[in-house]
Amino acid sequence: MVLEQALLTVRDGEQPAFEAAFAEARAIIAGMPGFRRLSLSRCLERRTGYLLLVEWDRLEDHTEGFRGSVEYERWRQLLHHFYDPFPVVEHFETVLTA
Repeated sequence: MVLEQALLTVRDGEQPAFEAAFAEARAIIAGMPGFRRLSLSRCLERRTGYLLLVEWDRLEDHTEGFRGSVEYERWRQLLHHFYDPFPVVEHFETVLTA
């Protein structure tokens, strides 16, 4: 399992529209091969901050499968215009749990 992490900064005042667009975009990513689950969390200290965590079976399911798909274009149209700055996306594998 691979965990994708993105710290999202949404333009101030656009949070309700972003959350509505993400509710629609969720169905796009959820239908992709290798997708396991996601969570979108709102930051308590910065009203423009969100944390996106997505679990994938393999790194390539995200980097090649999802990002290379026709569906990704719709995802981009729905969400990318909300970000300032554009987020850095990183991938992690579990080392230790408790």
